[in-house]
Amino acid sequence: MNAPSFSVIICSINPWKFASCARHYEALLAGFPYEIIGIHDAASLAEGYNRGMARAAGDIFIFSHDDLLILDDHFATKISERLRDYDILGFAGTSRLTPGSWLASGQPCLRGVMAHTSRQRLGLALYGVDEWPVAGGIEAIDGLLMIAQRQAALAVGFDAATFDGFHCYDLDFSFAAHLSGRKIGVVCDMPIIHSSGGDFTGDSWRRYTRLFQQKYAGKLAIAPANIPMKDKLMIINLSDYRVLAEVWNRDSLRRATIALRRRAALAAAS
Repeated sequence: MNAPSFSVIICSINPWKFASCARHYEALLAGFPYEIIGIHDAASLAEGYNRGMARAAGDIFIFSHDDLLILDDHFATKISERLRDYDILGFAGTSRLTPGSWLASGQPCLRGVMAHTSRQRLGLALYGVDEWPVAGGIEAIDGLLMIAQRQAALAVGFDAATFDGFHCYDLDFSFAAHLSGRKIGVVCDMPIIHSSGGDFTGDSWRRYTRLFQQKYAGKLAIAPANIPMKDKLMIINLSDYRVLAEVWNRDSLRRATIALRRRAALAAAS
């Protein structure tokens, strides 16, 4: 069987970030046929990704932010193998989408783990690791990195008319795929580092969240009671990348997930 080809689509207005991210994917995809498509004038992420797909020739589409690192030398092989069982893969998400962000569903629905760098600090955000290496039954994923089979991505597409900014494009893409019967998984075994934590508080985010809820009225799960952020995920501050590599393993992450779920259950009962 021939190796699948990859199309990496990156929307970026920062030349240095784009160049660094492109070099990173060149290393990750070495040995596989690939192309890197840069969109540098996107009106929105949905518009930019749609434009990138129209140019893409690959069997697998990678929709990537420009500020991430994936610390797995077997990235391309693992992704190509896992997309035999899944239509779309992400790195954090939920098995039960409720109004708000994918984080709003809280425990025990959250899945995934990722590291963040902010103000020269390194932190590990654990949402939940039950299944390994991929968690199934996912309804929506974070847009940091979304990987899809070509056919699934083209069939679902991005709603650039509704989501003409930079929020909720990922919820819309993944939830629409879920509603159409496509299988979504969250990858848990590849260390991934994001240089941004995202903004889920501003007026723009609230506007697109309302539009998302209107579009999918009656299809979202009932929102849980207001859950403090500390009971949704576990943040672990790390000293360096060496420690990150040590803690990113199935046993450590599953044990921490059990503790997180217990804490969340106690908080909900009190």
